Amino acid sequence: MTDTLKVTLKKRDDLSVIYTEGYINNQGGEEIAKIAYRLIDEGEKKLLLNLEGTKIVNSIGISILIEIIERILEIDGRLGFCSLTKTIAKTFHIMGLTQYADIYEDENGGVAGMTG
Repeated sequence: MTDTLKVTLKKRDDLSVIYTEGYINNQGGEEIAKIAYRLIDEGEKKLLLNLEGTKIVNSIGISILIEIIERILEIDGRLGFCSLTKTIAKTFHIMGLTQYADIYEDENGGVAGMTG
């Protein structure tokens, strides 16, 4: 397993989709946060994290995702997750992320749910 995370970005409808590929640990989480905070600073209020390419998120990565959620809630924005493995989805439920961010089965569902 590699410790690197590839992060890419795509604008769709009225939101930005952040794609991850690899392990979300402290370094990967920081890469996501850097892009998310830049988008928020540019005025984006809706972010969808597509985790299709991610199979593992550790506790530090989750804490960074929580910081992103807190930051987007401060501006009355929304953060959603899509294309999660069953394990990651279960972990997000247990850790309480789903109280503040929605989980969608796939990207199209996420885009529809967050922009509709």
